[in-house]
Amino acid sequence: MTVSISMTINGRSVSADVDARTLLVDFLRVDQRLTGTHVGCDTSQCGACVIHVNGKSVKSCTMLAAQANGADVKTIEGVANGSELHPMQEAFRENHGLQCGFCTPGMIMSALDLVSVNTDPSEQEVREWLEGNLCRCTGYHNIVKSIQAGAKAMREA
Repeated sequence: MTVSISMTINGRSVSADVDARTLLVDFLRVDQRLTGTHVGCDTSQCGACVIHVNGKSVKSCTMLAAQANGADVKTIEGVANGSELHPMQEAFRENHGLQCGFCTPGMIMSALDLVSVNTDPSEQEVREWLEGNLCRCTGYHNIVKSIQAGAKAMREA
């Protein structure tokens, strides 16, 4: 069964006809060619697919594209301002908050949601918020440090 959907993705209006079973992550990656959103586990365990839907972080592998009909969707591609990195992205770069980079888009999207509700999170709060985001390469020390530095840069901006 095919359904018609419309949504705003990174500020751009998008309409499409998709199979009713199409996952939002697949719609973004395949149909929209926004490959910054990663598929890591297909079971909602890893958080590599985190995006924002109507301003809140969601795991896009657990949501159908049809469920985002009418929504405002933001992916990692919509975070930077042209070639200028968002302060959170810059903080990850400056503080070595990534290694292979596979989990980084989901980490950044989760971090941005955290900072939207808590502009100065403690280390414990950052670690608790990231419980649904897995990094298989490195420890979380530099990721936490990056999120706190990004939050500080956002407060000061």
